[in-house]
Amino acid sequence: MRWNLRMKAAEQGIWKSTEMRRRLAEAGLEISTGKMSALWTGTPTTVRLDDLEIICVVLNCTTADLLVHEPEVAAARRPKAEPQAATGSPTVVPRLERGRTLPPI
Repeated sequence: MRWNLRMKAAEQGIWKSTEMRRRLAEAGLEISTGKMSALWTGTPTTVRLDDLEIICVVLNCTTADLLVHEPEVAAARRPKAEPQAATGSPTVVPRLERGRTLPPI
């Protein structure tokens, strides 16, 4: 997903994060300077749905305008296919992450 806040803001004549922050406050969303900076300059890790709703109202847009789907990025992250065994079914190999152990037999 690509975060498209600045482009949608520019389409509404909002060129500075301070102006966006002021408009959000007028719509009922008080946002810290640090959080506004994160929303304005990069792709946020998380956005509350309530906050996203107010952002969409202020920018007169939909969530699809702010969160642009990029299927090619998701496809590039997909793990490469493992060679199939003679039975024709893929071999399943558990990925042990974050200190996890194999399940009991």
